Formats: sequence, C-alpha cells, structure tokens
Amino acid sequence: MPHIDLLNSQVKGSQALLNQGSETLHTSQPQKPDLDLEVINQTLTNANAQQVIEWAAATFGEGLVMSTSFGIQAAVMLHLVTQVVPSIPVIWVDTGYLPAETYRFAEELTERLHLNLKVYQSPITPARMEALYGKLWDMKDIESLNQYDHIRKVEPMQRALLELKATAWLAGLRRDQTEHRKSLGRVVLQGYCYKVHPILTWNSRDIYHYLTAHDLPYHPYFDKGYVSVGDWHSSRPIMAGDESERDGRFHGLKQECGLHLPLSPEAAQSLDSSTL
Repeated sequence: MPHIDLLNSQVKGSQALLNQGSETLHTSQPQKPDLDLEVINQTLTNANAQQVIEWAAATFGEGLVMSTSFGIQAAVMLHLVTQVVPSIPVIWVDTGYLPAETYRFAEELTERLHLNLKVYQSPITPARMEALYGKLWDMKDIESLNQYDHIRKVEPMQRALLELKATAWLAGLRRDQTEHRKSLGRVVLQGYCYKVHPILTWNSRDIYHYLTAHDLPYHPYFDKGYVSVGDWHSSRPIMAGDESERDGRFHGLKQECGLHLPLSPEAAQSLDSSTL
C-alpha cells in the first residue's frame, strides 16, 4: 500500500539521521590518554569523592565533562563537581518528556550553581517520533523501550560527548542502584570515553547528609514518594516490594536506559536484561 511505503521511507530516513551521528562518532573521536585502569582503580580505592574529581580534572583537563538528569539527587553531583571545576560542561539530555517540575528544578539549580549547561536533544522531535513509531514507552516491551532510549537519550548523549571533545565523563552512579552498577570501578572505559564515578560507594544516607550539610534540595518529586525520576510516562513512586530505587522506572522491565551501559556488542544483550 502506498501510505505504508511512505511511512517505511520516513522511518528509514529518521534512522539514517540517527546513524549519521554514530558514523561521525567513529571517525572523529577525540584523543584520550592511555590509562592503566587496574592501577588507577586500585590507587583510587580509598579516595573520597572530591579527591576523585580532583584526579579527573588533573588527568583530563578540558576533556572532562559531566552529565546530569536533574533527577532526585542531582544537586549532590552538580555541587560536588562545580566546587572543584566551576566551569565544567554539564550535559543534560532533554528527552522532551520530562515532568514540568524537572524543568523548573533544572532552572533553579542552573541559576544557583552557575552551571555551564549544555542541553542536547534528539534530532527527531517527540511529535515526529510518535507519528513514525507510535508511543514507544506505552508498548511496554523491551525492544520498544530500547528504541525509545536510543532515539531520545543515547544518540544525543553520544553526540554531546563528540561535539564537546570529551575524553572523560563524570557520572553520579552508585553501586547500590542496580546490578550492573555493582560491577563498576571508579574509572571505566565506555566506548572511546572514560567514565569516572566519584560517588560510586555512597548510599542514600550519604546523599541525605551531603544535601543537608550544603542546604541543597531534592527534586520536588521526592516528597511524592519518588526515589528516581526520569520521563513522566516511565517513572512512578517507590512501592512496597520494590528491591531497588530504580524499580520505579521503565515499567519495571529494566533499570538502565542505555546511557551507562558499555558501547560494545554486549550492550544490546545488557539492554534486554530485566535485571539491569
């Protein structure tokens, strides 16, 4: 049927636009230092969060960036890092589906902490994506969620790292959040970029104490029972029986959106695991 052929053509065109960034990614990768991760992780084993950030700033210089989702505990990493590197580029991937409270929270923290905010979005608008693929999050299957995450989150993030010439990326992951994160070191290699995790060994109590000590706010959804928040359609408050603070995300089908999974052949398999 002609209208189906037209739709298929549009879908292929949209996919080509996404793949274009991936092709550029492989041809224009910034030069990163050659690090012995085993030695570095051993050296940083007992380092506190500030010391890890200071090491990263000294090691990567202008190649160092950080990411934020302006989630429940985002103020911790934003404050920690900007105390050491005030002008660090802060990457925020705006999916276009965040709660209104998240946008206001982002504005508040950006002004208060004088963030050097770099906002990235998918080249496909939410309206166009829904027209071509439907409401992917509402299909409640792994393949559709993975497609959604690639379009709205993974591709913009990889483009941001490339355009900002990042060689290292500070991220606020913690080992107590998901099974995948339990296996992480303080410094890992993800694709062509190093990932540095200053608060990897922190727990919820450490987060609370830091926020309180520095008079920093939780995301407004914290008072509604959320311990993790992303897009409005795929987040819910924590419930009795939840085993992880990430169980309220992605309809319980998975715990990772793909941003923090390795860019390798194993990544697709990891994305399909409900335990990640």
